[in-house]
Amino acid sequence: MDALTLLLTRRSMSHLTTPAPEGQSLDNILAAGMRAPDHVVVIQNQGLDKFVQLLEKASINANLGKEAEEKAKKAPLRAPLIIAVIAKIVVDTKIPACEQVITAGCCVHAMQMAAVAQGFGGIWRTDSWTTDPVVRSGLACQQEDKIVGFLYLGTPKFNPTMKSSSADIKDFVTYF
Repeated sequence: MDALTLLLTRRSMSHLTTPAPEGQSLDNILAAGMRAPDHVVVIQNQGLDKFVQLLEKASINANLGKEAEEKAKKAPLRAPLIIAVIAKIVVDTKIPACEQVITAGCCVHAMQMAAVAQGFGGIWRTDSWTTDPVVRSGLACQQEDKIVGFLYLGTPKFNPTMKSSSADIKDFVTYF
């Protein structure tokens, strides 16, 4: 798949199963992310169980109730591989913090595109876990760091129909 076709037809896939990217495929995904370098945490195999426990602990700590605790236990099992992306914010630098966060977002996007290019599917999720103090601590975030999201990766359970464009650009673009 050429790059332009990839960018114009890619879709987020929320229904994922095994196999997950591994070996050279996973290395390619991580290398693509490092073109816009930041810190990533690969969560797979037993790591998924540890992540379930972390989210459950966070849910209990936040006193979110039994329904939220059950949801927290299931969230990491939506895909066989999750990559958490953390913007490691360096305060005393000429690069503004907002640009450091945007760069981490570019890292997620590049990894998702690399996954799709290799036949995998993925979805980038951000939710309340990105700011939860228990989750941040569990992922070794420093005070200034920002979790920009969780990239869920695996094999799509079904093949969606591909569209050449998801939106009319006229609704989103102005010229100055």
